[in-house]
Amino acid sequence: MKNIILDKIDKSEALRYLGYRNTKIDDNLLSLIDESEEEVRKLASPRYIYKVFDFSETSEGITFSNTNLTLKGNSIKNHLANCEKAVAMAVTIGEGIDRNIRILSHTNLAKSVVFDAFSSAAIEQVCNKVEDIIREEFKEYKMTFRFGIGYGDLPLSHQKDFVKVLDATKKIGITVGNSHMMIPTKSVTAIIGLSKEEIKKANRNCADCNLMGNCNILKSGNHCY
Repeated sequence: MKNIILDKIDKSEALRYLGYRNTKIDDNLLSLIDESEEEVRKLASPRYIYKVFDFSETSEGITFSNTNLTLKGNSIKNHLANCEKAVAMAVTIGEGIDRNIRILSHTNLAKSVVFDAFSSAAIEQVCNKVEDIIREEFKEYKMTFRFGIGYGDLPLSHQKDFVKVLDATKKIGITVGNSHMMIPTKSVTAIIGLSKEEIKKANRNCADCNLMGNCNILKSGNHCY
């Protein structure tokens, strides 16, 4: 696996997570932004793993070959329609980020919110870099977008089995709690379809997401896509 080093974090992306839309930013927030961006880059420890699977479609969803994992729902079937292979990936930026968010939540609440937003932008950057690595390895294929566990009608309850199939606990330190949330929290799991045919661009929307009604990004007037 290639080492991933964080570049400068997109401040506009972090502000989107904070819910800022063409809003004037005062000097105090500017200071927190600069501090948080620097600290996230210092504390982040990007790690990733991915595996490529043949798969079969079932009445319930899709099953990865040579595993007991069936991802249920119509959304994942639609996502992988006309694809020959599926890439299962997991990405994290490490426990150090979580630890600092916990400390800041008790010592500097305003900064903890900004730091959290930059952490979210950082994991997005790492996911994009992992996509580039996959794209380079599978040049002969077209790639779908990243389809996260919990998106559409794909149950979040698959998280633990998905992480197990990737051996992500041993390889990159991701565990899954009883509520199906990953630890470290700034971690991402996703499925990318590979096809030798042109992939029709899918329309992603909030109505298809399992976080509909409980999404902080949407409440701020923004979207994650």
